[in-house]
Amino acid sequence: MKRRNLIQSALAAAYVSASARAADPPRRIELHLDLAVTPGREQEMLSNFEKIFKPAAKKQPGYVDLKMLKLREAIRGGAPPGGKFRFVLVYESEELRQKWIATATHKKYWPTIEDTLSDKNFNILLYDIY
Repeated sequence: MKRRNLIQSALAAAYVSASARAADPPRRIELHLDLAVTPGREQEMLSNFEKIFKPAAKKQPGYVDLKMLKLREAIRGGAPPGGKFRFVLVYESEELRQKWIATATHKKYWPTIEDTLSDKNFNILLYDIY
């Protein structure tokens, strides 16, 4: 009888553990792109980012935040390869971000940023947010 109770308890614990994992919402993500902008086109890129790309991104399901950072100084270590700018996008999940990049809107507006870059082979880093 004890063995049967132990097996039932173990199965119940496994079920509760699996249910809790399945109930967890997808983890938020943060995407970082290190961008090298063609000299003389920084203002064009920043204008396209603020006036065209960011307003379109804000309307997408799962959008949390989007910003463009410009490196002021590498205090420790080297600057990231690829340029002075870092594009940072926060989304509710990677699945929702993938849906956004598959839209006609993204395909229309991302080139307004990408066309100002001197190197289109930039670093793309995807982080889970804890």
